[in-house]
Amino acid sequence: MKLAGHTAIVTGGGRDIGLAAALKLASEGARVAINYYSSSAGADAAVEQIMGQGGQAFAMQGDLTRQADVDALVSKTVDAFGGINILVNNAGGLIARKTIAEMPLDHWNAVMDLNVTSVFMITKACLAHMTSGAIVNLASQAARDGGGAGAVAYATSKGAITTMTRGLAKELGPDIRVNALCPGMIDTDFHNIHTADAARRGYEAAVPVKRQGSVQDTANLILFLACDDSAFITGANIDINGGMLFS
Repeated sequence: MKLAGHTAIVTGGGRDIGLAAALKLASEGARVAINYYSSSAGADAAVEQIMGQGGQAFAMQGDLTRQADVDALVSKTVDAFGGINILVNNAGGLIARKTIAEMPLDHWNAVMDLNVTSVFMITKACLAHMTSGAIVNLASQAARDGGGAGAVAYATSKGAITTMTRGLAKELGPDIRVNALCPGMIDTDFHNIHTADAARRGYEAAVPVKRQGSVQDTANLILFLACDDSAFITGANIDINGGMLFS
């Protein structure tokens, strides 16, 4: 039980990468607070599964671009579990594919708020209660290569997360380590919504491992970065893309 006695907050934990991460951390003994925005069914099912296996968890709806929702999540976590050791900053999204030429300022600001400002807000709130532990951010392969068509805003926001990861690692060490994942094509609703099936088949044909990634692949890496197995790693943005991009 690599995380026995530890408390983790997982944002965007109601589906896909966040849901798999919450279950993985709980399986290693962590008490888990699951934030979700709209995926209540997945979050509630995860809590039921964790508690059914003898663990501790709760799910809480919240918009992490709102200070009141951020503060409520952190307060409930501390009240329920006594502190915070691990923060997984997974909440985020593309929203829609738009070129710069067609992009209204409101869309740009919405993407930045969702993917960058929310990470700043929840991280700052958690740090008031973290004396040691790990922060794991979700960046993207788009931060490396600029993303696909119509993803400039998203790629820019995820590039900011890679830089924030490095800066926080310097600022918070040695007691708190900060690392990030840069996922490529992971089989999630993100790509079900925003990526054409032909592009996904092309990815599978081109990538050395000849498949898309699974949420279990990302959950395994999140666990590694959250526990002491990675005790000498901080400020790293780790590619997890099956070999599609080497950095």
